[in-house]
Amino acid sequence: MGNRKGERIGWICGWLGAFLWVVVLAVIFFVQGRAAEAAVGLGIAALAVVLVFALAPWRHPARAYWKIMIPLYLVLFASAAWVIRVYGGLRGIRLPVWNLLFFVPILIPLGLLGRRKWRDFDPASRSDH
Repeated sequence: MGNRKGERIGWICGWLGAFLWVVVLAVIFFVQGRAAEAAVGLGIAALAVVLVFALAPWRHPARAYWKIMIPLYLVLFASAAWVIRVYGGLRGIRLPVWNLLFFVPILIPLGLLGRRKWRDFDPASRSDH
């Protein structure tokens, strides 16, 4: 397979960026003396980092993207549930349930890439050349 360095950087930085807010919030909780909440947040972030690298598509070139991305999405939604719970639930943060629909656009990559595989984008393995 080719180098595809840009795609690798995009995968790593994109997913790590998606979880950066969890680390920032965990640090804020730690500074506020809320060690338990901070520990859970850092645990979620650590799990995300492990999954980003363990499930990298170049490590599983024959696996469909949806199979690779589902665990990361589950951790992302778990982190959102964590912060909602920490702040007292949906009522505690005054967030109407319908506002959770703002999470739907996050799923666009899953729909666009779902069935494709890493090797599908490799010029060396394409049969139409």
